Amino acid sequence: MKKNVSRPSWDEYFMNIAQLAATRSTCLRRQVGAAITKDKKILATGYNGAPAGLKHCLDIGCLREEMGIPSGERHELCRATHAEQNAIVQAATHGVSIKDSVLYSTTHPCILCSKLLINAGIKKVVIEESYPDELSQKMLKEARVEILVLKNKKRRRRK
Repeated sequence: MKKNVSRPSWDEYFMNIAQLAATRSTCLRRQVGAAITKDKKILATGYNGAPAGLKHCLDIGCLREEMGIPSGERHELCRATHAEQNAIVQAATHGVSIKDSVLYSTTHPCILCSKLLINAGIKKVVIEESYPDELSQKMLKEARVEILVLKNKKRRRRK
């Protein structure tokens, strides 16, 4: 007898993986997760947090918050490495090519991440929510990186 089972689409499945990665985030302002996939296989994941071995904002506070810096500005003052950056580093560390792959991210990549994604050969970015970075959007469009917004109601946030 056939059971009525609801399976997520591949996009929903990989976005759920990115959401799970975001739960490891140590950022006080925005918890972001990312998963890089190719041919329906996960190549790498990442979340935003301080570089390996350094203290996290959860432990010492957020400099950007203390300085009142708006979201989307002055990325260089953040201790965290972004989720997309960490996923790219994870792939590079393990010798995994991410050329022609798809990035799933809980948030639209910032300009710094977008430049890395373009140079890494990511062909498509699937996001759950936007981010206030017009230059990032323009550069991804110019590089012909496809952007797909996937609405997913299972997103969890810290309060």
